Amino acid sequence: MNPIDEGPDRLPPIPPQQWTEAQRKQAQAMIAGPRGAVLAPFIPLMRSPELMGHVQRIGEYLRFRSAIGVRLTELAVLVTAAEWQQAVEWAIHAPIAEREGIPPDTIAALSRRERPANMAQDVAAVYDLCIELQRERRVSDATWERAVAQLGEQGVVDLIGINGYYAFLAMVMNAARTPG
Repeated sequence: MNPIDEGPDRLPPIPPQQWTEAQRKQAQAMIAGPRGAVLAPFIPLMRSPELMGHVQRIGEYLRFRSAIGVRLTELAVLVTAAEWQQAVEWAIHAPIAEREGIPPDTIAALSRRERPANMAQDVAAVYDLCIELQRERRVSDATWERAVAQLGEQGVVDLIGINGYYAFLAMVMNAARTPG
């Protein structure tokens, strides 16, 4: 996974001793949560601590507690990382996806932006919805119906949220040139 635009990091880490009180508050909340640290996607967002706080809370739900579970969430993250050519997210989430049961050949196909072969029905439903949403900016009736049948309406809404959340993080890191 190669980043779109290589160059110097535009928004590098801010040393903790230089954090404002608002930055410190948001960083401490993140450190105390399931992430345990201020990770790469949030380093550029430190420049807007209130936004960072809201974003990380949305991400905490989508990543750790979404209605589709961690395995399918990680699949959706990889589809989004590949579509946005986001190397940081790919590096973080590819090992997690494999650990959660996404087969290595599926991960390899996603990295090439190819449709994986022999997907389980739930994996295919997630993949198809993500690809249509990311590439076509809409979802066909047939894909919607398959996704709802596999994931339920809450699962589909959470899946859409995962796509939007990780696309947002990709935009931030691609624009900031956050190194992997």
